[in-house]
Amino acid sequence: QVQLVESGGGLVQAGGSLRLSCAASGRTFSTMGWFRQAPGKEREFVAAINWSAGSTSYADSVKGRFTISRNNAKNTVYLQMNSLKPEDTAVYYCAAKVAGSIHYKYWGQGTQVTVSS
Repeated sequence: QVQLVESGGGLVQAGGSLRLSCAASGRTFSTMGWFRQAPGKEREFVAAINWSAGSTSYADSVKGRFTISRNNAKNTVYLQMNSLKPEDTAVYYCAAKVAGSIHYKYWGQGTQVTVSS
């Protein structure tokens, strides 16, 4: 059974930092990513990492502030978020793709990140 379990969300002041974790189990993935959804808005891409190569991609809105990384031994992907802004407030979701798939098939339950001004 595939599981993606996020942790690390919370309340932080603007300019602060948080680190999200996503522990994956049940199968291997080609790419893992982070998405977010703010109230009244559509879910949007934040960052992704290729599991084997370690190559990364970011949304323009988080470039230079957020860093995605992975720990192969722990089957865990992280999102280090620095210089947080109130507009970063959202539910953050971990997602995973399998090799050969265009779409993210597996999703975590989400973790709330709230940035106060």
